[in-house]
Amino acid sequence: MATTTFKSLTDTTFDSVEGYRKAAEKADSPQLKQALHQRCQKREQTLSQMNAELQRQGDELVTKGTMTGEAHQLWASITDMFESGNEAAAERVEEGEDYIKEKFESALNDDDLDPQERAIVQQCYAEICEGEKFGDMIARQHD
Repeated sequence: MATTTFKSLTDTTFDSVEGYRKAAEKADSPQLKQALHQRCQKREQTLSQMNAELQRQGDELVTKGTMTGEAHQLWASITDMFESGNEAAAERVEEGEDYIKEKFESALNDDDLDPQERAIVQQCYAEICEGEKFGDMIARQHD
């Protein structure tokens, strides 16, 4: 069975895939839509890596969002009623990326992961950092 920490990271990674999908729907600019779709695909690959580890450990795969993610999506959808377009999409992505990067860093700084999980999280962390830089970049462009 996977550790609680690893499962939580996998849940958050799933939520971020959904966040990218929603942000791409919101974006007005074709270039931003395309960039968000590309990041979404990379994040889906990260999710696949993490799900493969859950499967290896005999755990259930993460195929739906968490309550935390759903609550975040609900809040985002309420605020989106008042704003739409590129700026809103960029802000959502930046917030989500800051959150997931912090969560991965925290997991890597603690001793809650087993050695195999730690190796997977370290591999995935590079993509998470790319996503965080992407979030900062689009937030600056669309501010």
